[in-house]
Amino acid sequence: MKLVVISSAPIVQKEGENYLYAPYEKEMQLWAKHANSIQFCCPIWKEDKKLLIAPISFETTPTIELKEFDITSFSNMLRAIPNAFVDLIRIFEAMKKADHIHLRCPGNMALLAAVVQIFFPKKVKTAKYAGNWDPKARQPFTYKLQRWILSNTILTKNIQVLVYGDWENQTKNIKPFFTATYSESEILNANFRIQNKDQESIKFLFVGTLSRGKQPLYAIQIVEELFKKGKNVTLDLFGDGAMKSEIETYIRNKNLESIIQLKGNQSKDAILTAYQNSHFLILPSKSEGWPKVVAEAMFWGCVPIASPVSCISYMMGNGSRGILLHEKIQEDINQIDMVINNQDFYHKIASEGQSWSQQFTTDRFEAEISKLLNG
Repeated sequence: MKLVVISSAPIVQKEGENYLYAPYEKEMQLWAKHANSIQFCCPIWKEDKKLLIAPISFETTPTIELKEFDITSFSNMLRAIPNAFVDLIRIFEAMKKADHIHLRCPGNMALLAAVVQIFFPKKVKTAKYAGNWDPKARQPFTYKLQRWILSNTILTKNIQVLVYGDWENQTKNIKPFFTATYSESEILNANFRIQNKDQESIKFLFVGTLSRGKQPLYAIQIVEELFKKGKNVTLDLFGDGAMKSEIETYIRNKNLESIIQLKGNQSKDAILTAYQNSHFLILPSKSEGWPKVVAEAMFWGCVPIASPVSCISYMMGNGSRGILLHEKIQEDINQIDMVINNQDFYHKIASEGQSWSQQFTTDRFEAEISKLLNG
């Protein structure tokens, strides 16, 4: 079976080697295991642009390069027309030669591919929608258009659209899905323990890009307010991004160096250790698909504190497996403080989160991918 993957996610070419965004590369290993050949149809970068990348560890056929374009304004849309036209032709040729078509959504390339796939109703297709599938969410028009095309059973045939969360009133094309980080063997061999808040400082964790969308500054302000209330708290932030300098300035101006540290990008093992040794993960994100850091934290008994966007409420059992933020600082401080002060309740939500998240292993993830590709 020839699998063609069409995506806005680039292949990065450095020193004669091809790289992908590291979590994406890890997932695509599993897709490649169940196909005879895999070919990417996507943009090609000559530099990593600070993207966390990993070398492609499986065999691929030569990449079909797509030209990136921007449609955020009318003038940009006009300039995008030539590139979009070339991309449409290349996507059509890629789909024509494929046995299985796999779209990675949302994105500009996915929008073009969503249109082109209409002309291949008999070909087997999957689409992974990694963004927020919530029908009520405010999203760009292009995202809504992709969702409409993929959901439309008249236009889009022979496809399974993998979405995060279980939403009401969906068409037969739509399949609730998940992603995974850890294997069953890691569960069997791990030494799980839920942190005891009575014997040490309360350790908070932020894992993600230091960007406006992830709102790391709000995470810092939560810990700052708890510190002002006399709580023995610390916060480690794992990740890098455009807000790093602003955050460093904030920490310095507020004299928070003793309780808040920027750790930068770290290895999977370093972050795993942080989950195992932290009480709470804070993710006040404005938008998510399936936030892996929430599932990962719960996996190791670290209680998530997160904004109720996308499928987060579903993941956190509407608050039974974590704390849902209101993004009103005093309200959020009060509910976090309540959990800190109730050891039994903390253990209960940590245990429930651990039990729920450990069903989503890489073993099960691979089995589901095999079903999608091979029936």
